[in-house]
Amino acid sequence: MLDTHVIVWAAADARRLDAKVAELLTDSENECWMSAVSAWEIAMLAERGRVELRPDVERWLAKAVAGLGLHEAPLTAAIAVESRRFSVPTEDPADRFIAATARVHGLVLVTADAALRRVPGVRVVRCRAARVSRKALVVR
Repeated sequence: MLDTHVIVWAAADARRLDAKVAELLTDSENECWMSAVSAWEIAMLAERGRVELRPDVERWLAKAVAGLGLHEAPLTAAIAVESRRFSVPTEDPADRFIAATARVHGLVLVTADAALRRVPGVRVVRCRAARVSRKALVVR
């Protein structure tokens, strides 16, 4: 399960990912998943000007999903309930839904988020990325 920022980093420029994560994403033995909540979060990032997705959010997302070979895990009632069953030092609903999705489906979560790396019952691969400027990221 890729956290939202990992999807954006990988789709924008896979060289921004550390070698371990890049290898995991390109290994045909691994399935890559995304939470449906990540689509919402990516749309919010674009809406707020944090990323510029070209030509538009829908087409960028479709291209990213296809290019990364992502499977979409829908948000279900079981995931919504699970998102409230663990203690994590964030109340960000997107983070809670992503972690709960990984727990419900037994998926490894790839994230750079320190809070998500401490969610009980979620196996995590830590992702590090190259430093980027605070300017909006343009993603084609």
